Amino acid sequence: LDRGDSVFGLDNHNDYYAPSFKQARRQTLLSRPGYRDCIGDLQEKALVDHIFADFNPQRVIHLAAQAGVRYSLEHPHCYIDANITGFLNILEACRHSTVEHLVYASSSSVYGANRTMPYSVTQSVDRPVSLYAATKKANELMAHSYAHLFDIAVTGLRFFTVYGPWGRPDMAPFKFLDAILRGKTLELYNYGDHSRDFTFIDDIVSGVVGVMDDLPSGDGRYQVHNIGRGEPVNIGYFVELLEQAVGKRANKVGVIMQAGDVVDTWADISDLEQRTGYRPQVNIEEGVDRFVRWYQNDYCA
Repeated sequence: LDRGDSVFGLDNHNDYYAPSFKQARRQTLLSRPGYRDCIGDLQEKALVDHIFADFNPQRVIHLAAQAGVRYSLEHPHCYIDANITGFLNILEACRHSTVEHLVYASSSSVYGANRTMPYSVTQSVDRPVSLYAATKKANELMAHSYAHLFDIAVTGLRFFTVYGPWGRPDMAPFKFLDAILRGKTLELYNYGDHSRDFTFIDDIVSGVVGVMDDLPSGDGRYQVHNIGRGEPVNIGYFVELLEQAVGKRANKVGVIMQAGDVVDTWADISDLEQRTGYRPQVNIEEGVDRFVRWYQNDYCA
């Protein structure tokens, strides 16, 4: 929108977490010139087809999915409906339109219990350890088949622990900060002995837009990349940064690893850098500070 593009958004505002938070995000966009949206579900093929026919997008960024590893243990059908059926409707709409490039969100979860670090897109991802990860691997296979059969330019991005303003309240950064500020017990899975490749939202956005603008051709019309910071951070250190930013100690307690979780994540982002010049700019210290300031000044207001 800042550079003058027209954007159409689609989201179903489900209750996986508070719809009011999603509506607040939406309000930041509704007054922007060039923006339109619809509250609806990707599973509704007729709706998706209508939007594509009416808006006629040149490029599509597909980030909608049922997220969360632990939630998939109790609500498996949500993942098949949103992540498989919903993605199929996007692929079909792209197939029958003039879309130049489809960029979609995969996940670092596809690496499963792989312990070879950093994670590289050349590694096997055939053994997911959660249904969520399995649906994301399925998305990559579906995208490959459509790129091959219908000559669609498709790029998948394996996201690594995105955090920052307007982030998901169910993710660790939000839950940790909320526990510290409210004096609640902060549960550290695997007793805090694991790491994540925390990636600040601004770097993710620049990376996604950079990929969207790089139109694949020839044999490269189907590609998959990691998108992260390329730097694992110990969970304990992340909590320390939150404590420093708010000036308050956390009431920490260690608990066992949860089913479906992985111990560490670390992205090899060299291929994405080579393709688009992607280079994350926000280190973990600055990112945590900016996240906390947003939470205190805007989210709690």
